[in-house]
Amino acid sequence: MVSPDKYTAEKILWIHPWAPNLFSFRLTRFKGFRFVPGQFARLGVKKPDPNNPKNPSGEKIAWRAYSIVSADYDEHLEFYSIVVPGGEFTSELSRLKVGDTVYVEKTNYGFLTLDRFEGGADLWMLSTGTGLAPFVSMLWDPRTWELYENLVVVHSVRYPNELAYAETIEAFRSHELFAPMSHKLHYLQAVTRAAVPGALGSRIPSAIADGSLEQHVGLQLDHARSRIMICGNPEMVDDTRKLLAGRGYTTSRRGAPGHLAVENYW
Repeated sequence: MVSPDKYTAEKILWIHPWAPNLFSFRLTRFKGFRFVPGQFARLGVKKPDPNNPKNPSGEKIAWRAYSIVSADYDEHLEFYSIVVPGGEFTSELSRLKVGDTVYVEKTNYGFLTLDRFEGGADLWMLSTGTGLAPFVSMLWDPRTWELYENLVVVHSVRYPNELAYAETIEAFRSHELFAPMSHKLHYLQAVTRAAVPGALGSRIPSAIADGSLEQHVGLQLDHARSRIMICGNPEMVDDTRKLLAGRGYTTSRRGAPGHLAVENYW
């Protein structure tokens, strides 16, 4: 149980549905909340707890980790969520409306951040589904653009209507601040259950294995140049990490920077 002095009560400012099972939302932001792009927050929603004799209020707070989509300098906090049918947290969250309350722990979490790496020229950000969230936050950070010669964002989904934030990512090319560096951005979609022109039609591990990922992007994976972040469902994360480890890419650890940084988003 999280102590009340360790979280704040925030209000929902905005909700945007992407698909029947996917939506984004923004919360007010406690002025003392700090995070590094790529980190996640722990969010809480109240839900009924009628059968717990130790809890006379009849409610409890269910907590889940959510990577942050927004920039670290934004006045709000934005998150990207899937609705899990019957899920303890997402079922409650999906019923909330603008003005309702979501609790946010004051502590930030996670190590899917740029300081996991040393050197490198190409940053590969490989994601499935809502695992795209931390990479959007990183794109809002000017330091990301300054550190790397190429920024490769790969977003894999099942169906085209799940390609959230596509317009946001493309808009960096005309953004006042980022447009002069927009030649660095390589945005590749992967849609596994429908044919979409210009998109990969296979899972990320398969596209790495057969070389089609590098071919579509127009860059080669390279030990000296490539720094690779992986975020999404556990199967994709594990398969991709094992495949790259078999090719000599190492996972970054405290005090031992490597080629890979991983967030298992489930």
